[in-house]
Amino acid sequence: MDHVVTETSDPLLDVLDDEQRVAAEALNGPVCVLAGAGTGKTRAITHRIAYGVTSGAYDPARVMALTFTARAAAELRGRLRALGAGAVPARTFHAAALAQLNHFWPIVVGGPAPRILDYKGRLLGQAAERARIRVDAPTLRDVAAEIEWRKVSALGPEAATTRLATRGAPGDLTVEQFTTLVEAYEALKDERRMLDFEDVLLATAGMIESEASVAMQVRESYRHFIVDEYQDVSPAQQQLLDLWLGGRRDLCVVGDASQTIYSFAGATPTYLLDFERRFEDATVVRLERNYRSSAAIVGLANRLMRGRAGALRLESVIDSDAPSKQQRQHPPSAEPSITEYADELSEARGVATRIRARIDTGAPPESIAVLMRVNSQSAILERALEEVGVASRVRGAARFFDQPEVREAVHALRAAALTIAGEPLFKSVSDVLRGLGMTAQAPEGPGAVRARWESLNAIARLVDDAPPGTTFRMFADDLRARAEAQHEPTVSAVTLATLHSAKGLEWDEVFIVGLNEGMLPIAYAKGFDAIDEERRLLYVGITRARRRLELSWARRGGHRGEREPSRFLLELGTRTRDAADARGAAAARPARRG
Repeated sequence: MDHVVTETSDPLLDVLDDEQRVAAEALNGPVCVLAGAGTGKTRAITHRIAYGVTSGAYDPARVMALTFTARAAAELRGRLRALGAGAVPARTFHAAALAQLNHFWPIVVGGPAPRILDYKGRLLGQAAERARIRVDAPTLRDVAAEIEWRKVSALGPEAATTRLATRGAPGDLTVEQFTTLVEAYEALKDERRMLDFEDVLLATAGMIESEASVAMQVRESYRHFIVDEYQDVSPAQQQLLDLWLGGRRDLCVVGDASQTIYSFAGATPTYLLDFERRFEDATVVRLERNYRSSAAIVGLANRLMRGRAGALRLESVIDSDAPSKQQRQHPPSAEPSITEYADELSEARGVATRIRARIDTGAPPESIAVLMRVNSQSAILERALEEVGVASRVRGAARFFDQPEVREAVHALRAAALTIAGEPLFKSVSDVLRGLGMTAQAPEGPGAVRARWESLNAIARLVDDAPPGTTFRMFADDLRARAEAQHEPTVSAVTLATLHSAKGLEWDEVFIVGLNEGMLPIAYAKGFDAIDEERRLLYVGITRARRRLELSWARRGGHRGEREPSRFLLELGTRTRDAADARGAAAARPARRG
């Protein structure tokens, strides 16, 4: 019998707005939450899960919360713990599938499950040697990408052949060579009892589909499914989700079609947009109150996505006169601007000078981000920021917990936690970090010494976020869990990130650079669908900003000569601040700081 929920006062529900509360109270049956950027979707779904657990509607062991990155899964787990629903598992699709594969493989097939291949390139190179096919490293990467796309898209042999005939083989390979290479790769995997990352989904789905006992156990284990970022689901993931459900209807999906930016990896918003047609009696909730960005930034985002399929019409409540339950203190906002620079160097130095000025007026470096289309744009920006004495970190370069000093600190803290007890947490952590070279005052200027200090200081600041009563041992265990999930702490530095890697994050101030034709949209984006994905990338970038947003482009770029502003800038028609003249010239010769 379905659990009946009545209108009541509950601490888990009272902090939600009206639409979020509707989503949280819809505990059974198909539910679709269309959640725009900054509308509190994670808040809504975690409170929904916690309310289901505390009200008795859910057995926490039979709920599965699914998302797409280890970082997002770690955030869900953290929020659920804080709400008293820590027993609910929150995993990526791949982690959930791998756990089931490891459990059932010895029972169904016999012996331990195959090892997971962490990198296709090496095995593909060996397959090419076996097949006597000469191929360079870039082509091997393209072959790997094609294999991945085929598998996550669940393409059958006929569809794969049609795609190959239409698109051709990667690099200089003939269709026959490509087919031979893929066959040799798959044969090598089988010989060595290995699966690649995408095989995990397919093998788990195949086991559930072909073994009735496996299907029965899986469906008995999990009754309620919640899928975050549903616009990013691939056909292979949807196929597995359908098998987990087994025709049942207790599914809640949350997503925003305007944030579909991973089509190249097989993601499609089709399942989100078609949810109401698949489940005609579904509860559909639209979250459109934006609690992140100023009205001017939200207006810009709305203009960019006007008329697009599935686009939500956001409304900022940050500057509203009526206080909101979820409103928070923000620094003063500014109108978004578009700045034209003479060339890429002037653009980098101009942005760096603007950031230096913002920091000098009190803006914390970690509250500022510079977003770009591709990683290669970061080098010139790093240099420009260093020239004005501003520390920066490239997101996605060396991950925080992979840095040698951080690994050393985590190891030292875990070792010390086994022997030290009874002291205040801050003292215990500080003593260990001081033993590794952390000082009370930050070293002057940017550079490797300052970067090491910032990393150790970021670990020290985690003590401030620890719940009351946290012991040294608990802190060390939590740090290890963070490291495993790559849940990075905040470091006092300006973030440099690609638009793809910025998804799910937010900053007070955002600078988006390189808004030229050929860069955004990228030159190889051809056709309506590809250009629209580039539009969604810019939308994601715009909606990362809370209070200040500055867009820029350069008339010249190295040897490429004269360039045009992005068509998206022309569409937006935002107030333009031309900086190619006096300010652009001044930016070309910044004074060194620090």
